[in-house]
Amino acid sequence: MKKHFITIFLILLSMKSFAQFSGGNLNNRNVNDNVRKGELSVDLSGKTNYTDYKVISYDNDTTYIDTTLTIKKVYKYNPRRKDNFELLAFNNIGQTYTRLGYNFRNESWIPNMGATAKTFEYFNVENVHYYYVPTPTSEILYKNAFTQGQVLNSFLTMNTSRQFNFSVQYNGLRSLGKYRNQLSSHGNFIATFNYQTKNKKYKIRGHYTSQDFSNNENGGLTAESLANFKSGNTEFNNRERLDVNYTDATNFYIGKRYYFDHEYNFLKENDSIQKQNQISIGHAFTYETKHYDFSQETANQIFGESFKSVVNDRVSNKTMLNEAYINFESPYLLGTLKGKAQYYTYEHAYKSVVFLDSQRIPAQIDGNATSIGAEWHANIKKFHLNADVNQVVAGDLTGHRYMANASIGEKDKFFMKLEVSETSRTPNFNFLLNQSSYVAYNWFNDFKNEIYRNGNFNLDTKWIDISADYTSIDNYAYFNDAEQTQASQYSGTINYLKIKAENTFKVGKFSLTNTVMYQNVLDGQEVFRVPELLTRNSLYFTDYVFKGDPLLLQTGVTFRYFTEYNANAYNPLLSEFSIQNAEKIGNFPIFDFFVSGQIRRTRIFLILENFTASFTGRDYFNAPNYPYRDFSFRFGLVWNFFI
Repeated sequence: MKKHFITIFLILLSMKSFAQFSGGNLNNRNVNDNVRKGELSVDLSGKTNYTDYKVISYDNDTTYIDTTLTIKKVYKYNPRRKDNFELLAFNNIGQTYTRLGYNFRNESWIPNMGATAKTFEYFNVENVHYYYVPTPTSEILYKNAFTQGQVLNSFLTMNTSRQFNFSVQYNGLRSLGKYRNQLSSHGNFIATFNYQTKNKKYKIRGHYTSQDFSNNENGGLTAESLANFKSGNTEFNNRERLDVNYTDATNFYIGKRYYFDHEYNFLKENDSIQKQNQISIGHAFTYETKHYDFSQETANQIFGESFKSVVNDRVSNKTMLNEAYINFESPYLLGTLKGKAQYYTYEHAYKSVVFLDSQRIPAQIDGNATSIGAEWHANIKKFHLNADVNQVVAGDLTGHRYMANASIGEKDKFFMKLEVSETSRTPNFNFLLNQSSYVAYNWFNDFKNEIYRNGNFNLDTKWIDISADYTSIDNYAYFNDAEQTQASQYSGTINYLKIKAENTFKVGKFSLTNTVMYQNVLDGQEVFRVPELLTRNSLYFTDYVFKGDPLLLQTGVTFRYFTEYNANAYNPLLSEFSIQNAEKIGNFPIFDFFVSGQIRRTRIFLILENFTASFTGRDYFNAPNYPYRDFSFRFGLVWNFFI
């Protein structure tokens, strides 16, 4: 991935040679959402507002490049750049996460490859953003790692004209870790473009991604090492002295994707205040390849009997999705109505056929599916209405997705939304077909479609944000770890309730931000487990310091806690989590002390993670056999450039 760093570096060197439609450079004032800063002058071009620096999502929702410092920025200061409230990170950065809660709002009718423990930091089509900026804009993120290594993310976007924008991004991660054979090495390269003609009749956008995730795997601590860890014996404070289950295993996940979406409007765009009918046709194309490898120098009895003494398992996955659509927009009658047809092909393949006793394990599963559907988006008085229907009508897969929602208001003021959805899809491909050098990890299953029914409610006000989800799941596919891990399917129905609330109390320069989540698995506790209660509470102080307000300082303590439960066990061979009944985790406090500051466009973070570990007991774990992080010091920064 070094070539991606070189590409971004060369572009940075040549940035000033590009003709920017705004002309000139930004002055030293900040570009952010803070009303206190107001607008900022741009030489030769009058004034440029922060809202001119646009971030456009896959669904064409527009936000803005935000350089403010808030408690949410502290929560998102991690390799995912997302709030990890419902996740518990493993000991080393770049490892996987234990799920403390689930979100079934956006399930697709298209099945995934599998190896889901490797996908937390993977950019899917829906995660890639596009940009529109008046001047070249970039961002650098740095964060130290454990023992050796670092997290270093670089990003650059610019418009060469009002019509064309491109961006390049590389997220690099390497961390040795505290325990033996725990090295993480990740890379995400993303290049995007978007273009529209001057008359706005033709638009096209697309991206290319190349992402790889390599992890040394040790299987967690041995039984003797677990006892030594829990005892708090200072002889083992150097975690490399603790024995692990194996030191010769590595898994590797790589994905490459090509995507573009283009649209032609038959009617001329009307720039006047008066709206008019619009008719357009479009085509979206996605081609993606993924590979997953597990290698081990010597087969280990933990996974059972093996065909070979040296393990080299590999699976390849190729998918292609073509979508043709037609849009009809009638602001006064229907809103926006979209008709669409999708053609999906897939191939999930191993090297050869495996014969196991009387069972034949095929080398691959492949096929295609055709779906038709429609979307509707409308504003009726103060209400926003949306509906989306997809139905598979032909091919080797069956499935559908139905969704409808209604909302009113604006976020951060008063916003209320109600949504219902149902999705039927084939389970992930690794539930259907798996081959391995380990005998017990070979299977070929004919599973029924999983069916997800979800109803959710959101209420956002100035005082409190509340969300509630009720999900019913039929034919839930899972991995059972009773003896050797096996793909299984639950014949009953899972009913899962999740309620989350968040608010902030402010007294002077002090703030208390609380996030609390209650969960209850009403049916299906045998195969679906979550902690009943999660809480995160941050007490912090915020103020400008020094004369002239050059530094915004925010410092405080964050407390996290979740109740005890039978968390899923991590399986490095499959890169999946499986049901287990032997051990519980949870019921331990986590205290993090943080100091963050903002100087112009730079945000600095200093964090003492789990700083109470030495006197709250050594009974903190991510998953069975995997201890949570000890007390550690983390630091880094996020630096934005506007040229």
